[in-house]
Amino acid sequence: MMLDPESVRTLLAVVDEGTFDAAARVLHVTPSAVSQRIKALEQRTGRVLLVRAKPARLTESGAVIARYGRQLALLEQDAFAGLGLAERPTPIQVAVNADSLSTWFRTVVKELAGEDDIVLGLLRDDQDHTAEALRRGLVVAAVTSSPQPVQGCSVRPLGSIRYHAVAGRAFARRWRDRPLSDLPVVVFDEKDDLQDAFCRAVTGRAASGHRHFLPDGPVFEDAVAAGAGWALLSEHQVRRHRGLVHLHPDRPVDVPLHWQQWKLDSPPLQRVADAVFRAARAELR
Repeated sequence: MMLDPESVRTLLAVVDEGTFDAAARVLHVTPSAVSQRIKALEQRTGRVLLVRAKPARLTESGAVIARYGRQLALLEQDAFAGLGLAERPTPIQVAVNADSLSTWFRTVVKELAGEDDIVLGLLRDDQDHTAEALRRGLVVAAVTSSPQPVQGCSVRPLGSIRYHAVAGRAFARRWRDRPLSDLPVVVFDEKDDLQDAFCRAVTGRAASGHRHFLPDGPVFEDAVAAGAGWALLSEHQVRRHRGLVHLHPDRPVDVPLHWQQWKLDSPPLQRVADAVFRAARAELR
């Protein structure tokens, strides 16, 4: 059974852009044409491939087709490059956790910025969830805390990010007589369990104080430094702010990170991986 490459590319566009209308604009076709291509692909495979929501989501069957489509796009790019016919590079989609993205992974972006044949597309998510983006066919590689390889992927250790429980000096004075679990806390989003896990390890229960949900790296750091609450900040982040107090200096938390990528012989993907490992060796433990 042959899959129509145009329909597969359309499926990827819908997932990447979130809606049929947005995919139509990127592909320079009508929304009706997008809908017809997806329907034809579903009829061809005998599977429902998309959950028609906002944003559109892949089903398990859709994730299989998406993985195939992204692999096909990279292989096609490599073939055209070998023939000297490449017109524009295929974006290499990578899932990265927020703390890495705001610290050591910035070196990767800077290094690859001058490469004309590499276009990066970064998906930000919690390090415990980036591997799921690989399973769903949303990315071709990921920085993840999971050492277990996703099916069809290789995995290599990168090193660890060391975190410290910190707070602003005025905040620490104000709450010094209260247990950590009662203090206001800053968390990145609903997926961020780092603070709760640390609090359980120290006090035996999760943080129960007021929660500030701040899903932006610089804003998150600034809120902790300004006294909104305590949080775990990486060593890179702590160095950026004066006046932070270590609440438990004898209890650092090391989060091991791994690089997972599809087992695909793609020179551009390998160059991205090489840049990632150079940055990791220089900046991670």
